[in-house]
Order: sequence, then structure tokens, then C-alpha cells
Amino acid sequence: MRKLLAAGAAALLSLPGGALAQGALGANYNEHFEDIDYRDLDKADARWLRLFVPMPQLDRGAAEHGAVRAVLDAGQHGRKTILSLKWPYMRGDFPRAGTPGFQREIARLDALLPIVMGKIDILVIGNEPYIESREQDRDLDLNAFYEAMAAHVIAWRAAHCAGGCRTRLYMGSLTRLDLAKNRTKSVERWLEYVKATPEIDGVDIHPHLPALEAARPFLDYILPRMRPEQKFLVTEFSLVWWWQANMQKPVPPAFADKYQAPRNAQNWQIIKAALETPFPRQQWDDFLSMSPWFEGRKHYLRNQVKMFRDTGRLAVATYGFKQGSSMSADFGPQKTPWLLNSVFAPRTIKPNADGSAQPNCAWIDDFKALQK
Repeated sequence: MRKLLAAGAAALLSLPGGALAQGALGANYNEHFEDIDYRDLDKADARWLRLFVPMPQLDRGAAEHGAVRAVLDAGQHGRKTILSLKWPYMRGDFPRAGTPGFQREIARLDALLPIVMGKIDILVIGNEPYIESREQDRDLDLNAFYEAMAAHVIAWRAAHCAGGCRTRLYMGSLTRLDLAKNRTKSVERWLEYVKATPEIDGVDIHPHLPALEAARPFLDYILPRMRPEQKFLVTEFSLVWWWQANMQKPVPPAFADKYQAPRNAQNWQIIKAALETPFPRQQWDDFLSMSPWFEGRKHYLRNQVKMFRDTGRLAVATYGFKQGSSMSADFGPQKTPWLLNSVFAPRTIKPNADGSAQPNCAWIDDFKALQK
């Protein structure tokens, strides 16, 4: 029996890095490959990073795409890597097999797969299919399209990267499962496909939430619907809808008095001011720490990752790592405040003397602690 256990352990250790990922926490950059700075990753002890690539952009050259080059470079620098494939279908239904539109998507895969397969740790088939589509198209046509894309990826891997291929496959990602209206027949079929397909290691979820507790319905929904050995990714997660609910509320009086801001200023106006002229770190820290709506949730990252890890089935979670250009453009009262999630805050805090970004006071210590 002891020999069998030893052999099993040896077999487990021989699996690719993606398969061994157990509860890791990494850095999510979304599409902002230009924001990757290894100094930031080193300061946070981050080993994993994640990007997504919009598939239509590959028509300009897959090997030259910034996200593709960046994810490969990160792997060469010793990082573990995740790449999500984004299919935006906001202007029409998903193409059916045999149509020119479908063949165009297959051609995009065929351009990308030889470049990344076997060189990245996790490939996620899909980004946010139930957001990156028209509401009337979120039916079984959606499933047929993504299942066809997955089947092509699976077949390509089997033909060209068999025998312990480094790159593991996940389907992604499911959103707002805390709302009953989003647990549809199409979503049910999504998980049925994941469960029935042995080459798929699990599913990705994106719990952007109004409260920590709203993550529980995601886990209660997906875990019983997968095979026991399957795991889940969380390549995006945040309390962004809680931040949004507080944007048009008055700035903390103590902050207003300390920094000569109008007492009737709203929180979004302080953020906009910081974006226009980045604050010294102490001023940005004071804005957040003096705001009860933020200070009371400053350990959200720690608490949320614990919830994911406690299931015993988290592969990798990646958290918003750096304030990007899309977060700060045209900031106003209705702008979704994604930038409050970021571990590093180059848009709202003055940079260090060497040009590197300063961290957000709330997240950096817990992010580093969670690496252990």
C-alpha cells in the first residue's frame, strides 16, 4: 500500500503546473498587458498572472498581439500564466457550424493555438459569454458555439500537445449567479458540458458582487454540477457593486476638513480629482481609511479567498492588480469604480521616485499574506 501511495504521489508531482494549482492567488490584468511590471509582481510575491485576448484582434497577427506576447514573456520569466479567450458577440447571434463566420473563428484559434499551447499553464475557453453577447442570444446557440470552440481546442491539444501537455483547459466564465434570473437552461447546459468532458478541468467564475455573502450562491451552484475531481478558477472577483453604491454619497467629513475639500463633495469627485492630479499616498490612504464604506471591507480580499479555498476545489484566483486606462477614462458619477479593486494604484497615487507604482493600502498586505 505504501508503494502505491508513493507511486500516486510521484504521478501527481509529474502533472503540469496548472493541474497542481491548489488555491493559488495571482494578478489579473484583463486586457491591459501594457500594465505588467515585474517590479509590482515581485513586491506582491505574485507568481500567477492572467490576461484575456479579444479574438477578433488576432486578425492583425496572433504572434504580434500584445496580450499573447506578454503572457509568453511572463512564462519565460518564471510566472504561471492564464490566458482567457474573449469572443465579443454584441452585434449579432453566434455563428453556426459551416458558416463563414464560424470558419473565421476556427481560423483565429488555429492562428493562436500553435503559439500558446504547451507554453501557458491554463487556457480558458471564453471570458464572459453571458455578458459579451446580446440578451436574446443567451440561449442554446451560445452553448453550441462555445462547445464547438472547446472541441476544436481539445482536438488540437490532443494532436499537437499530447502526453502531459502543460496547458490545462477550463470553460469560462459564469457571472452573477447570485441572481436567480441568471441560472438559466443555457447556464445549466454549460456546466453539463464541463462535467461530461474529461479534457476540461473545470469552470471559471467572475463574482463581481455587492457583498461578500453573494459569492456563496456561485459555489453552491457550480460545485455539485461538476465532477468531484474538477476544480474552479476565479479569474475576476470584487466588491465593485458595493463601491458603485457609494460613489454619490458625501465624502468623509474628516477627510474634507483635513484636505480642504468641500463637505458636500461626493466620493466620485474625490476619485476624479485624484485621477486628474494623483494624490500623495497618505492622502489616498486617508480617503479610503476614513470612508466607512471602504474601511469596513478592507479585508474583503482575505475573506473572499478564504471562502474559495475552504471548498478544497479552488485552482487559481486572480485579483485585479493594477489601475488600467479603461478604469480611469471619463470618470464620473455613473462610472463603474473598478479602480478601487486594484492592488496597485498608479492612476490615483503619485508614483515612486523610480517610476514604479505605489500599492493600495487596503489590499497589498493581505495579497502578500495569501501567497503563503
